[in-house]
Amino acid sequence: MDALSSASSSPARGRNRRGQGEQLRRDIIDATLRILNELGEDEALSLRAVAREVGIAATSVYIHFADRDALVFAALEECTRDLLRDLDRAESAAGDPVGRLRARLLFLGTWVRDHAGLYKVLHESSLNQRTHLAFKEELAVRTTAAVQRCLDAGLAPADDAATLALDLRAAVHGAVSIRVNEPGLAWPPLQEQIDRFLIKLIGVSLTKE
Repeated sequence: MDALSSASSSPARGRNRRGQGEQLRRDIIDATLRILNELGEDEALSLRAVAREVGIAATSVYIHFADRDALVFAALEECTRDLLRDLDRAESAAGDPVGRLRARLLFLGTWVRDHAGLYKVLHESSLNQRTHLAFKEELAVRTTAAVQRCLDAGLAPADDAATLALDLRAAVHGAVSIRVNEPGLAWPPLQEQIDRFLIKLIGVSLTKE
């Protein structure tokens, strides 16, 4: 994800030329995502630290965001939009509906491994209690649609796709979350766990590659 590329120390930036306000907003969001990924929580985020990362005065952040929660919300919304795009790309590169669902889940596992701090903020931070992160709902919608495609193709026993998707999401999120929070333990390969979830929870058959 471009927003999470390593940042070099930035000199103080000058006054924005006409039309550069949107670029400044983009820079603030990118810096926020980098810092959140390092922190793994939102309450420790400082607007001064974000401004310092971008190379602007702290007051300039308020031109675009009313407060810290508004900034974090916007950053996570952008992050989730990028994740949804990448999940769809991973899914489209696979074969049948089962393969596409599997690719989707495996990509999520890879993303969490590489962005553990952002994952914690998205799903485990107190921001979830203070603010309704409505943009996360699309993740559930698309997972349910992927499960429904397996059912429609006759690749899994007939059932309610929403219920199956909820069980699957709970299992996968549990598997990735425990790896983030207890990285030192000897976990089985995530791919093996995801395959078991698909077989036991969705009822699909998986061919060995």
